[in-house]
Amino acid sequence: MFNIRDLLRLSSVPRIGPHKIRALVSYFGDPTEVLAATQRALMKVKGIDKKLASNIASHQGEAFAKEQLKRLNAVNGKIVTIWDKDYPDLLKKIYDPPALLYVLGAFSPADRHAVAIVGTRHATQYGKQTAEGLSLDLARLGVTVISGLARGIDTVAHHATLQAGGRTVAVIGSGLDVPYPPENRKLLERIADQGAVVSEVPMGGKPDAQNFPRRNRIISGLSLGTVVIESGEDGGAMITATIALDQNREVFAVPGNITEKRSAGPNKLIRDGKAKLITNVDDIVVELRHHLRGLIQQERKSEPEVELTLFERKLLDVLGADTLQIDTVAEMAALSTSDALVNLLSLEFKGLVKQLPGKQFLRV
Repeated sequence: MFNIRDLLRLSSVPRIGPHKIRALVSYFGDPTEVLAATQRALMKVKGIDKKLASNIASHQGEAFAKEQLKRLNAVNGKIVTIWDKDYPDLLKKIYDPPALLYVLGAFSPADRHAVAIVGTRHATQYGKQTAEGLSLDLARLGVTVISGLARGIDTVAHHATLQAGGRTVAVIGSGLDVPYPPENRKLLERIADQGAVVSEVPMGGKPDAQNFPRRNRIISGLSLGTVVIESGEDGGAMITATIALDQNREVFAVPGNITEKRSAGPNKLIRDGKAKLITNVDDIVVELRHHLRGLIQQERKSEPEVELTLFERKLLDVLGADTLQIDTVAEMAALSTSDALVNLLSLEFKGLVKQLPGKQFLRV
């Protein structure tokens, strides 16, 4: 939509960030006009003081832009800006979305159904098995799995999603041409083929510590909800969870051993009421059912027909994605409470109904 070279030049101005870039482009119409503006004109934009206006008006940045495009072309990457149609809608809705993203692979409309899985780099076998199982199940539902390509939980989540033939997006804290950790280079290439690898860090950028909190806001920003599997109380996954809460996104936590430090983070989230305790993919689907309804219906249609009794059919017709209490279900199906319970249990065994605490039921 815009001259990418000029957008890169603008992004290299000292003291400028995504918010100011968006404000300037909104005011002037495009990056080329921003760079051509006088200091006085630039100062009319909210948040642009005299010093920053002077920096913009006198800035060159051609060498930076040329080098970035050269490096990007070398890895067959591209830049997606917030003004482009394929920029993810979920990410646009956060407080401070990136003005531009460096991308390997491509975003897809399917990514509107996305869940992040994050956790410690030093995962236990329990954590790895849980991450693998949740990722496989989400991928089979058609949900895009978002993670950060880090060692441990992130790596397991990406691998499992690829194994299931699903889409996965890796958000990294370095340039696309500086894979981190280095042993995940091959994994990065597989993800680019089957999804996308994304970074806000310019090409050639090293995995410096300050990049990762900002990287984490993109992980949660791309997702309907974030699952935390094993993390210390001050771990990076906990930062992602806190950001997700600030973005008004769902947070889920897998409970762990109370004596294990790597479970202290998710256990604290559950204890403090900041995350929903989950034990399987159904717990995620229940919370996100309004967002995932289309996927759930497609999954149901693709499954083989299950033989149902007359009573079971009546109960299924009554139930939907919202929970109903047993007495209400029985009354709507014109059955006694005891008959309704027996048949609902049969439907639960057949995988068509889920029971929640308090004898609440919903169709899955």
